[in-house]
Formats: sequence, structure tokens, C-alpha cells
Amino acid sequence: MVEIFRPYVVKAPSKVILSGEHSVVYGKPCLVTAVDLFASCGVLPSQSNRINLNLEDLKQKATSTLCYLRELKERLLENYQACLNGRLSIRKVLKKPTELFQFALITLIDTFQMELERGFFLNIKSDIPIGCGMGSSAATLISFIKAIAGFFGVDLKRDWLAKLCVEVEKLQHGHSSGVDAYVSINGGLCKFQQGKAESLSIEQKPLLLVNTGRPKSTTGQAVMAVKSKFEKSSIWDDFEQVTLEIQNALFKNNQELLCDQIRKNHRLLVQLGIVPEKVASFIVDLEKQGNSAKICGAGAISGQTAGIVLVSGTHCIEDLCKRYNFTPLRVSPQSTGAHVIHC
Repeated sequence: MVEIFRPYVVKAPSKVILSGEHSVVYGKPCLVTAVDLFASCGVLPSQSNRINLNLEDLKQKATSTLCYLRELKERLLENYQACLNGRLSIRKVLKKPTELFQFALITLIDTFQMELERGFFLNIKSDIPIGCGMGSSAATLISFIKAIAGFFGVDLKRDWLAKLCVEVEKLQHGHSSGVDAYVSINGGLCKFQQGKAESLSIEQKPLLLVNTGRPKSTTGQAVMAVKSKFEKSSIWDDFEQVTLEIQNALFKNNQELLCDQIRKNHRLLVQLGIVPEKVASFIVDLEKQGNSAKICGAGAISGQTAGIVLVSGTHCIEDLCKRYNFTPLRVSPQSTGAHVIHC
């Protein structure tokens, strides 16, 4: 009889930062909500001792052994240290996307001293815009780590899952606040500050986003560029005040206050130098309509795209999006975090 296996599949949501991008890295509060775009990872056993990884959306595959994974881990840690010492760009720590997941895999195996009797297949797919500020890397990593742990019967607590994700993400982003991982694991809306999260019980409405396109620079490059200029700046106090006012507006369902604070948030982000000219012009035109808007991620330090923009207001934006060749995107809040859908 042929043995038939069902894949062990985990699904994890993406996120939208309502306020506090960049400033959360400097200990200030960040408001972030999970939304209904997802990454998923499926695990199936194989008859060989090799580990097969398929990044479905990127059309990239990798086959490896445990010995290779340990050699890769050592090389990537050396690259990351060189980045911290200023000898290597954060963009060159990883040679290809598959290495991030291979590093996550061997880190998980070594951390929990997992014994693998045979190899397995890993398939990752996502409907989250990549590199656009919606936490695609965290969501894919969370689904990946949780799926492997569950498949091998490892009781991986939420705090350990978050810790492992942050440990891995540093190879891609340089420094991770942990907010993306937390929201993908737990779902819902929260205020995140200095590694601690407070769940907020606020009734949320669907969100209107605009995808301006994947930034030319990476999140890691933007984070490093902001750090070099603003690490000791008082601008983070201004970000904190705006974030607290946006939280207040959400609690009171005060649309006028929300729009006003989003405009202030946008102007602070412009000061950081991470809002490209084309995106800034788009937001100016949105404001002329009576809307307000801001980028929702790291932004960009080069090029004319900046990932996702959050729009607040009631005026139609479809024609304006067409003029700029941007894509409107409507999402809904997601109360459920990472979870198993097949086992």
C-alpha cells in the first residue's frame, strides 16, 4: 500500500502600521494591525535525507543537507557581523531569498536539538505584496517556523516563535523591532513599544491602501540610513505624540482627528528622507481631495516607489491611482494570528 501524507500547513497574516514606523526602533510606541493577506507554509516528508525548499511566488528552489545548512549558518553570521562592523552592506548579507529560510531552519533545528530521521519538502506561498511594508518576510517566516515545529511535534511557545523570527530577520533588515512577528503570531490590533505589546480592543473598519510598488531600497537599507542621521534626534518624541493622538482618534472614532494626525505623521516621515518625490506628490494630490495618507513601512531612500500607503478619507481615489500607475488595495482587520489549517 502506498503511504499518503497530508501536508502540515500553517497560515500567518500580514500587517499594516497605522503609526510609528521607524520610531518603534527607538523605543517609541507603534500602532499596528493584522490584515487579511496571508503567507503559508506546507511541510511533507520525503523518502530521502535531503531538505527541499520551494518559494512558490519567487519561483526559487533549494535542496540541502544538514551539513550544508550548518556551513551556511556560519557564513551568514560572519556576513552579519561584517555588516555591523560597517564592512558589508545589509543587502549583501544574503545572496538569495532561500538562504533566509535555510538559516531559519537550521537555527530551529539547533535551538531545539531536533533529530531528523529523513528529509522533507517545504513549500511557501503568499498573497502579501513583497517588500512593501506589510511584513511579508515576518509572515512567511512565522508560517515556516511554526509549520516545521508543528510537523516535528515541537511545542513552540509564542514568545519563542517571535524570538526566532526576530533572530532570523536581522539578516535581512539589520535590526528588527519584533512588531511584525508579534502581530503575525497574535493577530488583532496592538500598541507595541520596547518589545512589549498591548492588545487594543477597538472596533476596526476595512482599510484603504495603495501599493506604489516595491521600493528600490530594502527595509534594512532604509533603517540603516535613518539611524545614521536621526538616532539621537528629538524627532522620535514628535512621532510618539502623533501615535498617541492616532490611538485616541481610533478610540473615539474621530475621523477628523485621525486624518489630521495622519497628515502630521506623513510630514515627519518626509523629514526622515524616506518618502520618494513621486509618492509625496501623490499624497499632496490626495490631500487636495480632502483625504490624508502616509507610507506604512520603511519607505525608500532611492527610486520613486515606497511600498504601501495608508489612505484615510471618503473621497474616491481610483482615478488618481490610475494617473500615478499605483494600485488601490482594500483589506480587512484580521483578529486571528498564525494558525494551523491542515495537519
